[in-house]
Amino acid sequence: MGGITVRPIAGAMGAEISGLDIGKGLDAGTVAEVRQALLDHLVIFLRDQEMTMDAYLAFAEAFGTPAQYPMLPGIPGYPMITQIAKLEHERNNFGGIWHADTTYLETPPMGSMLYALEVPPYGGDTLFANQYLAYESLSEPLRTFLDGLTGISTSAKADVSKTREDMIRNVGDQATVTDHIAEHPVVRTHPETGRKLLYVNTAHTSHFKGMTEAESRPILEFLFQHQVRPEFTCRFRWQQGSIAFWDNRAAQHNPINDYHGHRRVMRRITLAGERPR
Repeated sequence: MGGITVRPIAGAMGAEISGLDIGKGLDAGTVAEVRQALLDHLVIFLRDQEMTMDAYLAFAEAFGTPAQYPMLPGIPGYPMITQIAKLEHERNNFGGIWHADTTYLETPPMGSMLYALEVPPYGGDTLFANQYLAYESLSEPLRTFLDGLTGISTSAKADVSKTREDMIRNVGDQATVTDHIAEHPVVRTHPETGRKLLYVNTAHTSHFKGMTEAESRPILEFLFQHQVRPEFTCRFRWQQGSIAFWDNRAAQHNPINDYHGHRRVMRRITLAGERPR
C-alpha cells in the first residue's frame, strides 16, 4: 500500500492505520486505500493527529458529504462539526448506549468521525459491534423471518433521550429538539459491499411495522442483546489526537460512561448517507 499500514485490532472488526498525516491532506490513491480499509474493517483508527478544523473538514469531505446533526448546533463557523463534551460535573455521556447514529432519519449517515481533543486519564473507551456478523450468525429461519420486516426508528426513546440532556441544556436555545421517526428494513443490504446486515438498535428501534410494541419487544430484546455479543466487537482506547471513523451502515458503537469527575471533549463529523434498502 502507498505508505500506510493497516493493522487489525480484533477478530471481528476494527483496524489502526499508521503512516498518515491528515493535516497534510490525502491524495486520491490514499483516499481509496483508507476507504477500502473502512469497508473491510467497519471502523478505522488513527493516532497522534494534529490538525485544524479546516483540515478535519477536508479529511471528511474526501470520503463523503458532511451533514449537520439534527439535535445540536455545530461549532460557530463550522456548522458540520459538532463538539461533544462531557464535563467534570456531568453524569450522563452523550449517546451513551449502543446505537447507530440517527437511524430515526429517512437517510441516516453513511459514516461518522470523532476526533479527540481532551480525554480522561482513564476510561471513556468506545465499543463497536459488527452487524454483518450479527445477522450472519442468526439461524436460517430467524433470518428468513426478519428479512421481511420493517423497523420503526424514533429519536424519542427514553434511554437515549437521557444521554442528550446535558448537551441540550448546555447549548440552550440553540438546540433543536424535534422528534423524528423513520421506517427502515430490519435487514439492510450494504450499498457498497452487497452484504446483508442487522439494522436495528436499542437506542432508536421501537417496534416492527404492523406489530405492536408489546408484540415486537421479545424479538427486539433478543436482537439487541445478540447484536453486541463480545465476539462481534472491538474496543478502542482514546488518546489525545486520536480519530475514529466508522461505517454507520454496518457498525454500532457505545461510548462507555466510566470517567465521572473527568473531562472528555470530542469533535464529530457525520457523512450523509442513502436511504437503507
